[in-house]
Amino acid sequence: MMVKYFLGQSVLRSSWDQVFAAFWQRYPNPYSKHVSTEDIVHREVTPGQKLLSRRLLTKTNRMPRWAERLLPASVARLVYILEDSIVDPQNQTMTTFTWNVNHARLMVVEERCVYCVNSDNSGWTEIRREAWVSSSLFGVSRAVQEFGLTRFKSNVTKTVKGFEYILAKQQGEAPSKTLAETAEEAKEKAKGAALAATEKAKDLASKAATKQQQQRLM
Repeated sequence: MMVKYFLGQSVLRSSWDQVFAAFWQRYPNPYSKHVSTEDIVHREVTPGQKLLSRRLLTKTNRMPRWAERLLPASVARLVYILEDSIVDPQNQTMTTFTWNVNHARLMVVEERCVYCVNSDNSGWTEIRREAWVSSSLFGVSRAVQEFGLTRFKSNVTKTVKGFEYILAKQQGEAPSKTLAETAEEAKEKAKGAALAATEKAKDLASKAATKQQQQRLM
């Protein structure tokens, strides 16, 4: 079975300790509204002082229309994700493994991330990311894999932006506004400007009518 592979790297301009703390508080954020629930199902500290955790996440990623026809409407948009993590505070590394539990026949997306101190700047954190997208759906597996890889790349961008948003809040900085928030503000300003222009036009028209009426009476 063929598999689509992704390899990428991101840098967060925050220390490893800050990123580690933010990791557990990533949701909710404006860039991850598709993540609806998160639950810790297992946690332990090993004799070597490593923290092991397993979380169950529920996401509502929209599927393509042809995929929705293959699945019951009640479950087509719900995706359950398992996330295993290993935190090594001594070496300042955190490794996560994630994969989808349901819709596995349609598509499986497996991801491995390593969070470590950036080699160029010890105050920054580097994320090394790998992903494997596979499908066992006969006849359309390649199209499914292409779709899954494209969506994964888009979600990586949102994940990094969400991380930056949470880190900014933790550090007492004003988080940068999302595109949606900026667009909404622009929309409201435009509405206000249009309303003001309408009221001014009405006022000018009223004054002009009054002046014309006075001229007729003279």
